[in-house]
Amino acid sequence: MARPIWTGSISFGMVNIPVKLFSAVSHKEVRFHMVHDADGARIKQKRVCSADGKEVPWEHIAKGYEVSPGQVVVIDPEELERLDPKATRSIDIEAFVNLAEIDPLFYESSYYLVPDRQATKAYALLVSAMKDSQRVGIARFVLRAKQYLAAVRPVGNVLMISTMLYADEIVPRSRLEGIPEKLPAPKEQELKMAEQLVESLSTRFEPEKYHDDYREKVLDLIKRKAKGERISLPRAPREPAKVVNLLDALKASLEQTRRPPKASFPTQLRRRARGRKSVQGGRSKSA
Repeated sequence: MARPIWTGSISFGMVNIPVKLFSAVSHKEVRFHMVHDADGARIKQKRVCSADGKEVPWEHIAKGYEVSPGQVVVIDPEELERLDPKATRSIDIEAFVNLAEIDPLFYESSYYLVPDRQATKAYALLVSAMKDSQRVGIARFVLRAKQYLAAVRPVGNVLMISTMLYADEIVPRSRLEGIPEKLPAPKEQELKMAEQLVESLSTRFEPEKYHDDYREKVLDLIKRKAKGERISLPRAPREPAKVVNLLDALKASLEQTRRPPKASFPTQLRRRARGRKSVQGGRSKSA
């Protein structure tokens, strides 16, 4: 059973709704430790001063900000504590906006907001009002001593809150090199084939269809090595032939969409397991 990572309330106008915050995601990265290749022992890292080469204990480590090359301003922890945002335990909705007006580039992490038992009626009212008006709330709240800008939106019968980046954290397109001032007009035949390719690949978004094939392969490798299996490295895949002509590339892409798709890595693993079972079953019968 998931546990709340924060408890507080949603506040808009004079309305206050007690809620609990639950993480909406569970990252599945395969994490490795740094170890000695000879014996597998963990590697320890030391904090060494770059000036005298000596190890520095934690009580003598401070936070510093380099304002210019060679000039570092040291900040005391007490000075930062005075500037910490006040943990009010409140998600203060400051405005309601159209969801389409928010570029997904602004979103960071997402959480569920679950109402307190005594606040279900007010919570349901807010969900319904936001659905009917097709608005999302722009709010500020403090989580783990940091103040966040966030978007509160209804998803089904639950409210979700997504932390957001501030405008000055977004890299403007004007800073990028190579962006054409004006896009060249495509040829009619190329545009028609490109639209056909887009149409042939168009479908409903079904997130459960997509898997982290690399992570699954890494976990399978770890499992096999843990059993003592000898691993033979697969051959590097051949690079596809480069198609210089855009029209030829579109034709080849359309032709490829007509071929049956290859089985995903999980499906390959299941087929491999069934194959091993059938072989074992055949041996036991013959025995």
